[in-house]
Amino acid sequence: MLDIAGELTRWAEEGRDFAVATVVAVDGSAPRGPGAALAVDSEGTVIGSVSGGCVEASVYDLCVQALQDGETVRERFGYSDEDAFAVGLTCGGVIDILITPVDARSPARRVIRSALSAAVRNEPTALARVVRGPAELLGRALLVHADGSYEGSYGSGPGPDRTGLDRTAAAEARAMLDAGRTGTLDLAEDGSRCPGGLTLLVESSVPPPRMIVFGAIDFAAALVRAGKFLGYHVTVCDARPVFATRARFPEADDLVVDWPHRYLRHTATDARTVLCVLTHDARFDVPLLTEALRMPVAFVGAMGSRRTHADRERRLREVGLGEDELARLRSPIGLDLGARTPEETALSIAAEIVAARRGGTGAPLTGSATPIHRDTGQRNVPARAAQAA
Repeated sequence: MLDIAGELTRWAEEGRDFAVATVVAVDGSAPRGPGAALAVDSEGTVIGSVSGGCVEASVYDLCVQALQDGETVRERFGYSDEDAFAVGLTCGGVIDILITPVDARSPARRVIRSALSAAVRNEPTALARVVRGPAELLGRALLVHADGSYEGSYGSGPGPDRTGLDRTAAAEARAMLDAGRTGTLDLAEDGSRCPGGLTLLVESSVPPPRMIVFGAIDFAAALVRAGKFLGYHVTVCDARPVFATRARFPEADDLVVDWPHRYLRHTATDARTVLCVLTHDARFDVPLLTEALRMPVAFVGAMGSRRTHADRERRLREVGLGEDELARLRSPIGLDLGARTPEETALSIAAEIVAARRGGTGAPLTGSATPIHRDTGQRNVPARAAQAA
């Protein structure tokens, strides 16, 4: 749901009631993963997607019904052997969808609106909703902040005290938030870890991951556009002020004039950060890659010919990098697409980043038996991209 937070926040500010359909479980091949959402407002306007088109019409009808009766429901959609164009997933998978009305009757309305606002502000938060369990708990939510504090309760109002459930869910959701992960969590109603009790969908909303492009060349300008398209916060860094200009890189989020290794040493990175070294000059590359290959980032790639790569590896060994560190370097950067132009090269680099992130092979799907949709254990799509993944 947080992937469409911007539009939903606008609806909430305008006082519109709406219903949200969220993918909460996937079995087999399916176009969208847990957290993907479609929403319908009281005027019939629809945004988002839960299946890439396979079941959208039926989900739309369920959202309209939820707005009428105020009930949260969970529905399953799967492949139809009798008629591939009937309600079902023609890709052969099964998805479970939670349909939640967000109106004055909804017990989770305040928490959901807070979650949407936090997502729009790029604040790290996790929304933990009950997606399987007793009817009275279905759709109830906690909003967990990065410091561990939380809003909402699964036991507010009359009924049993579920303080233990709130605390355990908040702690588990915070751990998932720290990892930037969206997924499900099984808990008992007393808060103990117990399969078969309740299932929570935890949607993590984190600031977009960073892509740092070193080397303000024409290929970098195309890669900036590709990085923005994939949902990254893109920084261009170059030691030469005449090249690192806003006129050359209008779409970059940040422009930095500094020696690349010095900037990397002092800027914030994390396990989602992508580093693309396009300088192919040993004066810049060697000190920069010495820093980069010792950092716990997601991807380190460097441009250059195979001869440049061999010379670069030799120099990196001379300054003390080991084989395990050198094995992390993707060089020459990009997949073999036969790219020539800056735009084609940017596409090949972006494709390798996605393949590394999702566990893809880069091989053609035609004639291949590999899965089209992989479960990598986390939804590492930039929030609201991507968004992601």
